[in-house]
Amino acid sequence: MDFTLNFFMFGYRHICWYAHVPLLYRSKGTSVMGNSEDYIEGGCNCGYVRYRMQATPLIVHCCHCSWCQRQNGSAFAVNALIEAERVELLQGEVRKNIIESPSGTGQQFSRCTKCDVAVWSEYLTMTNSVQDIIYFMRVGTLDDPSRLPPDVHIYTSTKQPWFKLPEGAKAVPEYYITEETWSPESLERRKAIRARIKAAQG
Repeated sequence: MDFTLNFFMFGYRHICWYAHVPLLYRSKGTSVMGNSEDYIEGGCNCGYVRYRMQATPLIVHCCHCSWCQRQNGSAFAVNALIEAERVELLQGEVRKNIIESPSGTGQQFSRCTKCDVAVWSEYLTMTNSVQDIIYFMRVGTLDDPSRLPPDVHIYTSTKQPWFKLPEGAKAVPEYYITEETWSPESLERRKAIRARIKAAQG
């Protein structure tokens, strides 16, 4: 997915959002999960890396852009966006590597140092190259990926023709307008994200 504008500074992107499926935990209307049983956990393929999401995602994307298709070897990528500070690495360690992106800034992947599976990534163009601000959690690495279905399908202009969007799903040909797509709670959290980016830049 290529973000050609700064997502958090300018507040929108031209991107396609699909499937507005109600999320189990977002309906609670709280940003931080209050009970340990509400935490969403996941890990890599070999089990060395384990992580915990300590809050509901800001939003969940299903991206159909050609870059995500190529980089994932699949028809699309499902990512849950969340503040880096709300992701806890329970065990193991990750290594970071940057893969080329259309923006030229690159997408930084965090992979298990043993099995090399990517558990999250960062689009540095979204945060003016400031790292560890927002993670795109790989939903497929969750213990139960069904807990985080897509809120929106994006870049459907390049989706595979054999893939049929679910009836009534929220979708856009490219990117969406954040203010019209994110929940009020997530928009409030975005204010804090903006502040952290500004502070990191001095």
